[in-house]
Amino acid sequence: MGQRDLDSTEGLLQELLWTYGPGGQEDAVRAVCQRELEPLVDDMWIDDAGNLIGYIAANPSESTDHRQRTSSISGGSATRIMAHMDELSMLVKRIEIDGSLHMTELGTMYPGNFGLGPVAVLGDTQTLTGVLTLGSEHTTKESPRIWETKPDKGDRALDWQHVYVFTGRTPDDLAAAGVHAGTRVCVDRSKRDLVEFGDYIGCYFLDDRAAVTALLGAARQLREQGQRPPEDVYLVFTTNEEIGGVGGTYASATLPGTLTIALEVGPTEREYGTTVSGGPIVGYNDQLCVYDKDVADRLMKIATDRGLSPQAATLGAFESDASHSKASGLTPRAGLLCLPTLSTHGFEVIRRAAIDDMAGIVADYLLSG
Repeated sequence: MGQRDLDSTEGLLQELLWTYGPGGQEDAVRAVCQRELEPLVDDMWIDDAGNLIGYIAANPSESTDHRQRTSSISGGSATRIMAHMDELSMLVKRIEIDGSLHMTELGTMYPGNFGLGPVAVLGDTQTLTGVLTLGSEHTTKESPRIWETKPDKGDRALDWQHVYVFTGRTPDDLAAAGVHAGTRVCVDRSKRDLVEFGDYIGCYFLDDRAAVTALLGAARQLREQGQRPPEDVYLVFTTNEEIGGVGGTYASATLPGTLTIALEVGPTEREYGTTVSGGPIVGYNDQLCVYDKDVADRLMKIATDRGLSPQAATLGAFESDASHSKASGLTPRAGLLCLPTLSTHGFEVIRRAAIDDMAGIVADYLLSG
C-alpha cells in the first residue's frame, strides 16, 4: 500500500513530540509539517488563522480558485481533513518579585496530568528552563497552599493556585528574555521522549501529534499510489483546537466543500465501550454535535474492510475541529476518526500500528469518493 514503515512513522512522530506548539504559537510544529507536506500536495499555503493547508486536486488540469470559498456554504465538492498542531500548555499569569511564575492553563490541563518537573518558558527572545513545583511535602498547616493538597490532610485536588514555576532568575532577567504575562510555558522536551513497550507507544501530547503524523502519512500514501481522489481534498493542520477549535472553524468557513472530518485521539474507557487494544474509534456524536451517520458508517466499513475491528462510539466531554465547525454552522456535514488512546490529556498510550492504520483509512476514504 506504499505506507511508511513504523520506524519512519515513529521517527517523524518523535520529532513532532519534541517540538513545542502551544495554542497560538504553533510555528515550529507547522514548519515540520510544511517540510513533510510540500512534496505530497499540489499546492500548500498558510491561511489567516495560521492553519497549514495542503491541496490535492481531483483534476489538476482544471483552473479553479481552490484557496477560498466563492459560493455559499453548500457550494463546492471537496473534503476537508483536519488534525490540530497545538498542544496543551500553560500561560504566565503573573511574575513575583523573586522571579517565580504563577500559571494558568491553556486548554483543559491540570498539574496532576503532566506532573511536577521541568518546563520550557517560551520567552519572546529566549527559551528558559524552569521547574513546575508545589513545594516541600515536609510542611504543616503553616504552609496551607501545600497542606491542603495532601490526601491525609486537606484532601484537595492539586490545581493551578497550588503550583508555581521556579525560574532561578530575577524579574529583570525574565524581562530581558521576553517573559511576561501571557508567555507560553510547555512541558520540557526532556519529558517528551516516546516510550516504546510491546505493541504500544506512549508520550505526552500524542494529542494531536499522532493524528498529525497520520494525516501526513495519508498524503504520502496518496502520492505513492499515484491516484487522484474523485473530489478535491484539503488537508488542514489547524491552530488553537484546544481552546475552542478556532483554526478548524475558520478553515471550514473559508475553504470549499461541505464535509469536515477531524482526526483525533479517542478516549478508551468502559463508559464508551472502547479499548486501547481495539481498532480505530469512529465517532457518532460528541458533546457539540451529532456526526453524519453516512460518514461514520463509511469510516466503519473502510476500517472493517481493512481488518481493523473499528469501535463505534458516542462521546461525552469531547470536542473536535469538526464538531466545533458543525455546531457553529460552518460545515453542514462532519465526521470523526480517532486513534484509541489511553489517558487522553495525560501520558497518552496508543498501539504502535494505530497511526498507520488511521493513515490507511483516510487514504481509502478519500479515494473512494
